[in-house]
Amino acid sequence: MLADSPSAVVPARGAASGHSSPSPAAAAAAPPTGSVPLSQQVGFGLGSFLDMWGHWLYQSLAFHVFNVGLGVAPGLISTALGLKIFVDAVSDALFGWLSDNTRTRWGRRRPYILVGGVLSGIGLPLMFAVGRGWSDSEYFVFMLVSTCLYVPVMSCFNMPWNSLGAEMTPDYHERTRVMSVKNAIQKIPELAMFVAAQFTTLAIFNSADGKPDILLGAQVYTSILGAIMVLVSVAIFALTRERYYEAVVARSTQRVPFKDTLYRTLKNRPFRQMLGTMLAYNMATAMVGLLGYYATVYYVCGGNVVEATKWNSLMGVAGLVCGLLGISFAGAVARRYGKRNTLMTVLVLGIFAFIGDWFFYNPQLPWLQLFASGGVAFIGAGFWTIYGSAMADVIDHDELDSGQRREGSFAACGSWISKVGLALGNSASGWVLMFTGFDAKLPAQSEEAIFLIRVFLSGIPIVGLAVALFVVSRYFLTEQRMHEIRAELEARRGSV
Repeated sequence: MLADSPSAVVPARGAASGHSSPSPAAAAAAPPTGSVPLSQQVGFGLGSFLDMWGHWLYQSLAFHVFNVGLGVAPGLISTALGLKIFVDAVSDALFGWLSDNTRTRWGRRRPYILVGGVLSGIGLPLMFAVGRGWSDSEYFVFMLVSTCLYVPVMSCFNMPWNSLGAEMTPDYHERTRVMSVKNAIQKIPELAMFVAAQFTTLAIFNSADGKPDILLGAQVYTSILGAIMVLVSVAIFALTRERYYEAVVARSTQRVPFKDTLYRTLKNRPFRQMLGTMLAYNMATAMVGLLGYYATVYYVCGGNVVEATKWNSLMGVAGLVCGLLGISFAGAVARRYGKRNTLMTVLVLGIFAFIGDWFFYNPQLPWLQLFASGGVAFIGAGFWTIYGSAMADVIDHDELDSGQRREGSFAACGSWISKVGLALGNSASGWVLMFTGFDAKLPAQSEEAIFLIRVFLSGIPIVGLAVALFVVSRYFLTEQRMHEIRAELEARRGSV
């Protein structure tokens, strides 16, 4: 049974004296200081292109294309997006476990990153390969089947990539810097997601009657991004290295059991605390992510989709700028006050940001929307930067207890729990929208529908972030404790 106490030290099972120090080649490739070359930080950060577009672009465009463009009922769309969680549960666990146990001349993560990344780029445009005039049930079946086929491809890339991030460095603060570079690079694909809706409404895609052909625009856009994803996958494979592989992993005869991806990882107390924080954050924000788009289209822009997509693009720019500021802010606070206090600060600021949404969506002052998207981007960038850094600390805490580097198992379990929260949030989002009385077939929405959209847009995240704030306040892996853990690990198996 895994120990939850921060002071618990259990000798590694099967540890031998010959495993106490890394090989000279490994030591040269990975300086004991814990520093990570900028090229490797950038290489790892490029994975955010695939993570954002492979996971979240479809989610952000699904309602725009299938509901606004093709008239599919929002409840069916959100249900299709939610049901793929069952495939996610299996594929994430499988590829997390496989990458933990794979041994090749290129490491245990990078081969999967290359293959999964290339296939995900090829498959992205196929997610919108539908015809016009289908019934709602036909669109629903296509969405369900295509997403369930695409999920394992993304798992093949994402689980090893997430695992790689947790083993880039053993240094407490360098982990935050690695995640800061990654999240700074992530602002580029995030901007592409904000611009996506406007791209699909460009005049070059207009149908014969002069109306935007949203479906055609989405097909062209995802084809372009898919090609970029293929190229980026090759770059990640070429630039990144696996720091722990030669010194720790390749020399171990132990293999990680498949049950570790859920059963044993969840016994780790700080892991459960971080998962609880992330789950509350994800569910609350996923439930209303859709509402922000509809507040812009039907409240601020009075139902003018083309005008709304222009504002959506500007909000993306605001999110990029504020997100970069959020990364810098979170990194500075973490260096001085630690990761737990930084997460708590970010969550408090997030509560104020969502209170501000009630005032920032204003048809008389549409430019105030930039503050709405900017505030959410600021707290989101800060949250995920510190969350990723803290999860690497959790894995060191586990290695001290288990004697194994199980990044894949933790990435798989964390991803599955994250997607449970997102699935529940996304599944509820369409029904929340329907509960407001929204009807896409109407040229204008009722005052009651608009009012409820605004209430839920601010209220639901405030509750979720308050829950996340309480959970993270219990987290105990401080900077001092992590320095102690690192010293004990290096005394046991050498530095990396």
